Amino acid sequence: MAKAFSRNDRVSEQIRRELADLLMFEVKDPRVQMVTLTDVEVAGDMAHAKVFYTAAKNTKGLQEGLEKAAGFLRSQLGKRMMLRTMPQLHFVYDESIDRGMHMDKLINQAVSEPAVPEPAAPDTPAQE
Repeated sequence: MAKAFSRNDRVSEQIRRELADLLMFEVKDPRVQMVTLTDVEVAGDMAHAKVFYTAAKNTKGLQEGLEKAAGFLRSQLGKRMMLRTMPQLHFVYDESIDRGMHMDKLINQAVSEPAVPEPAAPDTPAQE
């Protein structure tokens, strides 16, 4: 019987949990204090991991802070997790939440505008 989740899925979730803990309690860089990790995708060979994040305000300093802390985070992950090789971390800003908020704003705007009645079509006799 196949397992419910593949090994990559389990490793990705564990990396996300450990990184969130490390970013909250271990990293002292003020640029990365208010970051939320949304997802982690680990490559099939476990050599690379894309870490998707979002923040209340996305600044260039945030990306730089995460890239600077990547080595420290990778070494701490190596100590916390039992993997033969720890994937390299690549941080990618997750725009899906921003897009969702923009779409929600557009929908609310469209709903709040009064409906314009369509002009009635003139009655034309049916042609035989």
